[in-house]
Amino acid sequence: MIYVVEDDKSIRELVAYALGSAGYETESYTSSAEFFAALAPQKARLVLLDIMLPGEDGLAILRRLRETPETAGIPVMIMSALGTELDKVRGLDLGADDYIAKPFGIMEFLARVRALLRRGEPREMITVRAVTLYPAARRVESSGQDVQLTAKEFNLLEYLMRRAGTVIRREELLEAVWGYSGGEETRTVDVHIRSLRLKLGEEGGAVIRTVRGVGYMAEEA
Repeated sequence: MIYVVEDDKSIRELVAYALGSAGYETESYTSSAEFFAALAPQKARLVLLDIMLPGEDGLAILRRLRETPETAGIPVMIMSALGTELDKVRGLDLGADDYIAKPFGIMEFLARVRALLRRGEPREMITVRAVTLYPAARRVESSGQDVQLTAKEFNLLEYLMRRAGTVIRREELLEAVWGYSGGEETRTVDVHIRSLRLKLGEEGGAVIRTVRGVGYMAEEA
């Protein structure tokens, strides 16, 4: 879970939309009171924190997080309109893991989020030949290069790679990844497989094997 603490509605909605489109689960709050009332430390993977908030400001929230044993290790990125060098140094010295000044580009923002999640991610990885998948960070490498996937593409690839060597029927993939089954909708699976192969490149794409009349498998060798 990524927690967003931001009182500006437009920024809050933009950040939540960008993270959701990248496959991350988010919860958004406008104040310290709302945030701490809902915070579940065991589920928190990252906190995105504005400074200028109503009531208790973002730096005070950061101090509370760092002073509490249950939350001290949660990664925090400050996103603030206070963008001077002194502002950044202050936030980082108080314990922030990263600091991005507003306005910021979404591509850079998402790259910073991925970097923070990589630092704290469990070392679980799933490798099938040229493709390596990191479930916690929702990151994929093909032949050593990062590959940007949609949420559904990632979920589809993860489902196949966790069952490498096993043929998975289209109907099973449709139900597992999209939550519904049957009919002509199995073509949705085929479209996403084609997209995955293109994005993974020649070597990575070859990992996904078509089994005619049945479905697909992640082929180990």
